[in-house]
Amino acid sequence: MEKVANYISKIEIQSLWSGHKHIVWELRPDVNILSGVNGVGKSTILNRIISHVRHRTDELRNGAVPGVQVEFSPTDATSIHFDVIRSFDSQLIPGSILSKIGEDGVRSELDWRLYELQRRYLDYQVNVGNRMIALLTSGDPQAQEKAMQVTQNKTRFQNYVDELFADTQKTIDRTSNELRFEQWGEQLSPYTLSSGEKQLLIILLTVLLQDRQPYVLFMDEPEVSLHVEWQERLINIVREINPNVQIILTTHSPAVVMDGWADAVTEVSDITL
Repeated sequence: MEKVANYISKIEIQSLWSGHKHIVWELRPDVNILSGVNGVGKSTILNRIISHVRHRTDELRNGAVPGVQVEFSPTDATSIHFDVIRSFDSQLIPGSILSKIGEDGVRSELDWRLYELQRRYLDYQVNVGNRMIALLTSGDPQAQEKAMQVTQNKTRFQNYVDELFADTQKTIDRTSNELRFEQWGEQLSPYTLSSGEKQLLIILLTVLLQDRQPYVLFMDEPEVSLHVEWQERLINIVREINPNVQIILTTHSPAVVMDGWADAVTEVSDITL
């Protein structure tokens, strides 16, 4: 029977780059930041880990990706929930995909990721609504208070986005089931946001949709396109939305670690044998 882990405790990668490097990385349950100069192997290490955890149960135990071993907490877990955030570029979405989407304004990789998250966001809201109804009709004398707690994380996410977008006077339209914005009295689609705004929204929305469950968030240079102030606050905001997330990320930006995470930084050279 499949047992889902809370976090990854250790990673070993043998024979990285044709046998020239062996990686042993002991991980923290909260935040792990992999640093190093260009070409040293940060993204390669991250991609090997991601490829490995994509495989399920028996395959994972038998070593689905040759030369990669992943230890979980608890140790008898066989899989883990995770999401991956990469630094997106401006590559256009092929017309064949656009015709299937039927969504005006979806043009880039960022837009495509937002489109996918929009569908999950609607499902999330239905789930939250159903939980509230169940509580309010349960006869529990504390039902009202518990129902408010169910919606707190969505409100926390919305408040953070409004705060971070405040300089441009953009706010989330809280009357809409879909993710929409208002700016100076006009309604905006998320596809009209800047690339940095889209990147930040994708990260925070991805975390929200995990609904405070234990899981791993892999991020490859998430600071791309983000204002330096957003880079500084990113980790703490992510963990406010989900305090049970384990973050594993690569970065070149010192700003990402400035808000109390310098001790979570690991240089590639420090884990290379």
